[in-house]
Amino acid sequence: MKLSTGISVILANRAVAFNLHKSHIDYNSAPPNLSTLPNASLFDTWRPRAHLLPPSGKIGDPCGQYTDPKTGLFHVGWLHDGIAGATTDDLATYQDLNPNGAPSIIAGGKNDPLAVFDGSVIPNGIDGMPTLLYTSVSYLPIHWSIPYTRGSETQSLAVSYDGGRNFTKLSQGPMIPSPPFAVNVTAFRDPYAFQSPVLDKAINSTQGTWYSAISGGVHDVGPCQFLYRQHDTDFQYWEYLGQWWNEPVNTTWGNGDWAGGWGFNFEVGNVFSLNTDGYSENGEVFMTLGTEGSEAPILPQVSSIHDMLWVAGNITNDGSLAFNPTMAGVLDWGLSAYAAAGKVLPASSQAAAKSGAPDRFISYLWLTGDLYELAKGFPTAQQNWTGTLLLPRELNVRTIPNVVDNELSRESLASWRVSREGTGDVDLQTMGISIARETYSALTSGPSFVESGKTLSKAGLVAFNTSPSSKFFALAANISFPVSARDSGIQAGFQVLSSGLESTTIYYQFSNESIIIDRSNTSAAAKTTDGILSDNEAGRLRLFDVLENEKERIETLELTVVVDNGVLEVYANGRFALSTWTR
Repeated sequence: MKLSTGISVILANRAVAFNLHKSHIDYNSAPPNLSTLPNASLFDTWRPRAHLLPPSGKIGDPCGQYTDPKTGLFHVGWLHDGIAGATTDDLATYQDLNPNGAPSIIAGGKNDPLAVFDGSVIPNGIDGMPTLLYTSVSYLPIHWSIPYTRGSETQSLAVSYDGGRNFTKLSQGPMIPSPPFAVNVTAFRDPYAFQSPVLDKAINSTQGTWYSAISGGVHDVGPCQFLYRQHDTDFQYWEYLGQWWNEPVNTTWGNGDWAGGWGFNFEVGNVFSLNTDGYSENGEVFMTLGTEGSEAPILPQVSSIHDMLWVAGNITNDGSLAFNPTMAGVLDWGLSAYAAAGKVLPASSQAAAKSGAPDRFISYLWLTGDLYELAKGFPTAQQNWTGTLLLPRELNVRTIPNVVDNELSRESLASWRVSREGTGDVDLQTMGISIARETYSALTSGPSFVESGKTLSKAGLVAFNTSPSSKFFALAANISFPVSARDSGIQAGFQVLSSGLESTTIYYQFSNESIIIDRSNTSAAAKTTDGILSDNEAGRLRLFDVLENEKERIETLELTVVVDNGVLEVYANGRFALSTWTR
């Protein structure tokens, strides 16, 4: 049995953010209990350079993205004592909107005395200015597993007159003051503003109408999305169009292998349209959404199950408006990867004008640094920051051509569908997920080296002739398997960040069609410090049988791995992502 493997390694040389914190820690010895170290002494230890995060403190959900029509800059926001943000003209370097990463909007108004949750921006809104629709919070706690306090979450408006540095709340009540009447909701938050000619046609809306999808669910019924339509040109009133998508409580798409679970509650739903090039206003309707679930099949109990999914579907209106899923998958398989949010990045934006890219939908995810606050004992004070945004991703409809027409390609309710029928072969389509081209170009613009192809006599790990000495690099690897590999259940992959004390192993396993990140030896500190997790992480990827020159072979595994100090992102075959920590 032979595995032919080709690998190229590119050292990343672009830094989004860096700092000059110093510590006197001996990194060549086994670590002590890190919680005993001085505050901020671990600031640099795992902090990434190519990822977006505030100067210090905790980052939360990405939200509030938009392209400023006046400047062409792309605005990226995130929860950080309110909503803070930065701008970029190249998707690789960012400038804080406010000094020291200060927020653009904070809680404390009559609509939001306790908190500001996620929001979405209409670029040309009130007075032609960027207008934020956000969830204003008056009561806490809020969770799908407990009774909902009516009035906890309302939807309010704020306008920026200074290029997004500050959003001024309107001196009025919420534009959506409550969930739908007599609906016992689990949540009612994260308004996502979007336009859709497909939806305009389905319900006879004026061309260019704005819609707002609000995520949540109904107790004992299931998760759902509430849809609203702009009623007036000043965005003051919104018409409720109903629960245009709902799923039974704690169910799955198919058997759940390819798209996790719908859970009890939807969060952070984004709605957009894609074609094979990227964003298209008349393309197929897609959503990204977070789901909150539980291992309990009937009685809900609080758990750490958060799935970050995508779904494609069609819109029907036979007297009742409905979004009907046709395929679904996982946007990122990482246990800590969640709360994706994005926006259309037009070809006229500064970033796209420089790269020559078409209209795209760009999405960011949150990599929580403490597993949704369940990793108790993490040395938060010593690190002095928590979490990061993952690299920006561009999404599209991806075609997998010349796939053998067999039971592997014909599985129903999977994360792909047959798009072309042939004689013995088919084309498949799914959601394409890849690092934004500008970001990838910046990551790979530095020094590099190429490993020659290797042939392994048995399954196992590929050994590099030359290994990156840096903790900041991007690696591209193609692994080809013999036809016999599928029946033998073999594994193959490689290690990164390997030393006498630590190593992280990335490999593909045929027995459950999964890419696995073995983190059991990733962190020596996990043996001395509570809250540094070492769980393995995995995600499903089917390598199809494909036809090449009229011969069958197994689809090549095409990996892109980004190591950015403590952050690890693994991409595969233009349709798979798994992100985690290597600390």
